[in-house]
Amino acid sequence: MSFGVEIPFVTHLGFELTRFEGGHSEISYTPKPEHLNSFEVTHGGASMTLLDVTMATAARSVDPDMGVVTIEMKTSFMQAARGPLTGKGRLIHRTKSMAFTEGTIFDAQGRVCAHATGTFKYVKRLPTGPQSSNPLNVISTD
Repeated sequence: MSFGVEIPFVTHLGFELTRFEGGHSEISYTPKPEHLNSFEVTHGGASMTLLDVTMATAARSVDPDMGVVTIEMKTSFMQAARGPLTGKGRLIHRTKSMAFTEGTIFDAQGRVCAHATGTFKYVKRLPTGPQSSNPLNVISTD
């Protein structure tokens, strides 16, 4: 399953989209050694990226032709995230231009490692690339 656009950082992290439908998303992630912190558990930044992408994908699942940009997110870390992880996202409510979401990271044993809520703005996808092909220099960050 594809995210619909190439997102280099997501590709680098190795996220794999496994669910994208009806306001729900699921992403599998196996952190690499370079994604760990000094305690040898998944770095909080990698976990927050998983939550951000999981929630954005849930928001987009009801309108895949639109992009989204993150307006805000709040993250709570419950326990260290070790080994293979799964991010599950849910669209809680949407308006014409905004999406209100939540996302949770689970470890391989099904324990909750982190939870977030996020607000996203729906945006039309515009071409990316050189200034001449994108005079407003607007990009989709989903």
